[in-house]
Amino acid sequence: MKLHGPALRLTLLLRENDTWHHKPLYYEIVHRAHKAGLAGATVIRGIEGYGASSRIHTDRILSLSDELPVAVTIIDSEDKIRAFLPQLDELVPEGLVTLDRVEVIRYIRHSVQQTSADATVAGGAFPHYAQERPG
Repeated sequence: MKLHGPALRLTLLLRENDTWHHKPLYYEIVHRAHKAGLAGATVIRGIEGYGASSRIHTDRILSLSDELPVAVTIIDSEDKIRAFLPQLDELVPEGLVTLDRVEVIRYIRHSVQQTSADATVAGGAFPHYAQERPG
């Protein structure tokens, strides 16, 4: 799949202890996004934050919290993101969703074809070292 150019970024802010059928809610969202064929999803655990309750949750040792903020970010075309939103309606009882227009530039690692000269170098990864060295 090629994703390059304009796209939509969905960011969903949750609490770490939010669940769906005894599993973390973020887990269910990522797996549904994958099943829906969305380009990518990432879950980021926050170290401190607050939301509608105005109560600060932190991971500092003196005030360990099981309600740390979690952000789920999904990026794909606008059509695919908007088609996914009804699934969030079903899953998320409380949270905040933001949608941002973004420009995507995707870098892809190209595989290098190995030649017979490359094979003489360990793993063939550095073909310029295949030259004969003075003896």
